[in-house]
Amino acid sequence: MNFESREFRGVPLLSYSEGPPNGPTMLLLHGVTRCWRDWEPLLPALTSAWRVVAIDHRGHGGSGRATRYCVTDFVEDIVRFVSQEISGPLVILGHSLGAMVAAAVAADVPELVRGVVLEDPPFHTMGNRIHGTAWQAQFIGMRDVARRGGAKEDLAEMLAEIPIPVPNGGSKRFGELRTPASLAWSAECLAKLDSEVLTPVIEARWLDGYNVTDVLSRIRCPVLLLQADPLCGGALTNHDVDAAVGALPSIQYFRFPGAGHQLHRDRADAMLVALKTFFDTLSGTIQLTCNHQLENHETASSHSNRHHSHGQSCDPV
Repeated sequence: MNFESREFRGVPLLSYSEGPPNGPTMLLLHGVTRCWRDWEPLLPALTSAWRVVAIDHRGHGGSGRATRYCVTDFVEDIVRFVSQEISGPLVILGHSLGAMVAAAVAADVPELVRGVVLEDPPFHTMGNRIHGTAWQAQFIGMRDVARRGGAKEDLAEMLAEIPIPVPNGGSKRFGELRTPASLAWSAECLAKLDSEVLTPVIEARWLDGYNVTDVLSRIRCPVLLLQADPLCGGALTNHDVDAAVGALPSIQYFRFPGAGHQLHRDRADAMLVALKTFFDTLSGTIQLTCNHQLENHETASSHSNRHHSHGQSCDPV
């Protein structure tokens, strides 16, 4: 794929990759433990209509290491990046950590953001509600694997052995909840991760200084909110969806039944349909090509689109 690697100088140094100038600018912000290449399933469609810029967060991928890794620190990096490196209003698409960062950037520099896509933002699922959860166990295990290091194959094997608590009171190996390909990709990303990125998450300090209610109340641009299925490892709760829909003046909302947290990798085609619907509402229609249709779509309110679950049973993480 025709992406050029670049560096944004500062403390920390931020590594990013930029696609061809095929349209307005879209900034992609990945989730915790990942890197910019996590977006690869969406890139062929996105680069056909956008100038795509995909960044590695501090402590991830090719970006510099730091001494602080709270969500507000990632926000400061991206505000600095879009203020100094990007010309003109842009759309931001963020997953998980990247979604929380995208929301705060839209709130902090509204003149630079024309629209924002929030893919399964965890908010306090990975904040003050993380204690004793499968997420906390997963991140403790991942930090241990990242600290031990080794070849990617060894990292994947160690990841597979992480014990994850399940709702029936027992536990499963992480390898029972992830495909070999998913474990291999996680291992590749962990090989380039500062393990201390995960410490504030594990210790429930990650959202210190990040006021979700305040952030949402200050967003003025259109928002697309994408929710994975909470029964299948989705991190965005129904309560947090209701709070976001109530707080945001212009929002479209889609839920993906049976889908886990990684919508852009596991439900790429369906996510592209939701993106196209959203982009069509922005000033100047973006011609995004996709070949999948969301079924059972209906309007939940005057500002949100709700996609209902059919009660699938699946693993929690």
